[in-house]
Amino acid sequence: MGNNHTTLDDVLAEDMHHWYNKFMKESPSGLITLFELKSILGLQGMPEDANAYVDQVFHTFDMDGDGYIDFVEYIAAISLMLKGEINQKLKWYFKLFDQDGNGKIDKEELETIFTAIQDITQNRSIVPEEIVALIFEKIDVNGEGELTLEEFIEGARGHPDIMEMLKKIMDLTPVLEIIVEGRQKPDNCEQGQTST
Repeated sequence: MGNNHTTLDDVLAEDMHHWYNKFMKESPSGLITLFELKSILGLQGMPEDANAYVDQVFHTFDMDGDGYIDFVEYIAAISLMLKGEINQKLKWYFKLFDQDGNGKIDKEELETIFTAIQDITQNRSIVPEEIVALIFEKIDVNGEGELTLEEFIEGARGHPDIMEMLKKIMDLTPVLEIIVEGRQKPDNCEQGQTST
C-alpha cells in the first residue's frame, strides 16, 4: 500500500473489513504461525533472547493455545497494546515476563525480556539492569526476589516513575508499525529503523 503511513492511533478506527484484508494479505490461511510472525517482523538472525521474547509474545497472544494467532486474537492483541487500560497492560506485561509460568517474576526473567525487547525495537534509552533493580527495590517489599501479579500491579501503579519506565521500555510501536505497514522483505530490516 505504498508509503501510506497510518498513525497507530488511527489503526483501530479503520473498519474491520480493511483490517481483515491486511491480515489476510499477511496470512492467506487466516492464521499466523510463530514462523510467519518472525518473517513478517524480519527477525531472522536475531539473538537468542530476542527470539525467545518473540516466542513469548506469540504464546501470550495465542489466547486459545492452538499454535496460531487468528484474526480475533490479532485484533485483540493490537487493541490491548494500543488502547488497553493500564491494569490490562500490566497483566499482559506480567504474563509476558513470567516465562516459566510459575505465577511469579524474578530479576533474571525481567532482564531477559527487557534486553530482548531492546534487540527488537532498537530502543536502548533505558539500561535493563537499572529498571530491574529499581522495580525490585521499590516493589519487592518482602525482599523475596520474586513478584506476584498483585505485587507487580500494585507496585507499578504506586510508583509513577516505574510506570513511565515500563511504558518506555515496553513500547512496541516499532513492532506494531511493521505489522500495520506489512513489511514483507527481511532485507528492508536495517538497523536504523526508527521513524517515530
